[in-house]
Amino acid sequence: MATNQENATGSQMKKTLSLSGLTINAMALIAPGAFLWLTFQLQAAQVDPSGVSTAPDIWTGLALALLLSFLTAAAYSYLSNRYPDAGAGSSYYFAQRALLDRGSSNKTARTAKFYVGWLSHLYYWVYPGVMVGMMGFFITYILSTVGITITPLTEVAIVILFAVLVGFIAFRGINGSTRTNLMINIAQLAMLVGVTGLALAYRFINPDHLTYTFSNPVGPLIPSSASHMLFQATVAILVLVGFESVTAFTGEAKNPKDVPKAIMLSLVIQGAFAYLLGFYGVQAWMNSHYSFAAAAVSNSPIGDMIIQSVNGLFGGGGFIVMLVVAAVVATAILGTTLSCMNTGVRVTFAISRDTEVPEPLGKLNPRHGTPAIGVWVMTIVTAGIGAFGVLSLTNLTAMTLLSNFGTFLLYGVTCIIAVYALAREKRSILTKFIIPIAGFAANVVMLITVVWLGVIGGGSTQTAALMALIITAIWLAAGFGYFALNSRSKESRILPFPGGKVK
Repeated sequence: MATNQENATGSQMKKTLSLSGLTINAMALIAPGAFLWLTFQLQAAQVDPSGVSTAPDIWTGLALALLLSFLTAAAYSYLSNRYPDAGAGSSYYFAQRALLDRGSSNKTARTAKFYVGWLSHLYYWVYPGVMVGMMGFFITYILSTVGITITPLTEVAIVILFAVLVGFIAFRGINGSTRTNLMINIAQLAMLVGVTGLALAYRFINPDHLTYTFSNPVGPLIPSSASHMLFQATVAILVLVGFESVTAFTGEAKNPKDVPKAIMLSLVIQGAFAYLLGFYGVQAWMNSHYSFAAAAVSNSPIGDMIIQSVNGLFGGGGFIVMLVVAAVVATAILGTTLSCMNTGVRVTFAISRDTEVPEPLGKLNPRHGTPAIGVWVMTIVTAGIGAFGVLSLTNLTAMTLLSNFGTFLLYGVTCIIAVYALAREKRSILTKFIIPIAGFAANVVMLITVVWLGVIGGGSTQTAALMALIITAIWLAAGFGYFALNSRSKESRILPFPGGKVK
């Protein structure tokens, strides 16, 4: 079904994505091959307000975060199933349609969907910049291991070049992106299984005759503290986001009814299988030679683990294997950045076609069927955020928190939208109310906990948290101002809703 704004311009996105294509693109954003490497140091370093390490609950915190993610994923799945004509609008479309279905005024519905779309930019437009910043730090670390020193100016150049590469792939169209993400997903899943097998083989063969942090292999699966699980979940849930991204590809799906399946499949494969397996293996590996305390101060705990394990089991070659794994991690970062950029430009495309943001962002390239201007504008923004982030860890932490705030706010609001949309359907109370309300509550708790831990953290962490809060407030205030001016002069025209155009 073509939207009226697509018909008005005579162009629309190409419907090329099957269930496998949709799932592959969502899986690329939930990139366990990248985040196991990138976040384990942060997870090992986390302490509670009294200074006690929460690292023993890394796996159980991940399991809790996965449960909370499934609640939100269910809400997105219900909404995408109810509104298969959402096109690229995702939560932006869901908000207006759900409110109109419940009898809200056009003005109220328009206001609600604008702010949902405005919030989504804190997630989808900031996250790729965070990833290219992480790539800058990652490449700097890898080059330092072979004796190459990188200057800050070179780091910025690396970030900009990486952003341009991702933008070029996104510009070429979703088919090229899907093929790229397929290869990346295969490589990183194979790497993750291999690294986990290596870690467990080292533990059970024990070539260096070590004692292990968890004397029982089941130890990582048993929570030691409910509060520590929650604290670890605030980190773990951040690496699970992205399952909802395929709702922005509905307009390119051969069968829009495949979108709900892709949401859940991506989270099952990458979360319930890959993440739980990978983090279990690494946590079970921790030993008297390499403790959580050592991981907390290392630039790359996973790299250290690979070197120690390969050298212990095979008498050498650990450094070479580490470099091979690092190359796969680099491709995984490419995949997650590309997937988020594709999602972000499509949501903005829908908002632009609705005249709620500058309309050039809604123009499609006739050859590739991509929002070309949006892609290149987002590439510039991504490069700028990445360049700012790579200059210092405080800067990157601030941008990460900013993206996280946008994520939790968007997820929470979407769960409430699901309640509005499903309330009058003939379905169980569990799916109509309990699951989406629980998803909303989970996202609120995560947001409050992240802000609280950041503010009480002191030092650079506190600075980063305050910076992110200030930028969030400025962005929301700018949204109020922009919408007040824009809504006076332009009509909203996203789809032929009941009652005609929204004014």
